Amino acid sequence: MADPYLKRLLWFLLVGTRGGENRSRVLNLLKSSPFNANQISETLRLDYKTVQHHLKVLRQHNLIVSTENGYGSTFSLSPFLNSQIELFNEIWGKLERGEQIERPRRLHI
Repeated sequence: MADPYLKRLLWFLLVGTRGGENRSRVLNLLKSSPFNANQISETLRLDYKTVQHHLKVLRQHNLIVSTENGYGSTFSLSPFLNSQIELFNEIWGKLERGEQIERPRRLHI
């Protein structure tokens, strides 16, 4: 069964906030394999500082984990997100198809 907290969190972080599209792209990339911030920046053609910001937000919400702190850290999806990856895939699919998406209800974090 889908975790209702995770569902609201993903909708909030990926749809209801500025930067959600880039966070979605980062998570989608990390589904395939671990990457460091520089590799993410180059692959997604995003500014390095922007990537660092999104990684920080995703880590704060336990959606990704890193091998270490500092330069060269590799990031991957957290076990928490991996266990419910179908929720992310559902949201990602809607974003990719450009479907009309309602803003999520307020989430108290």
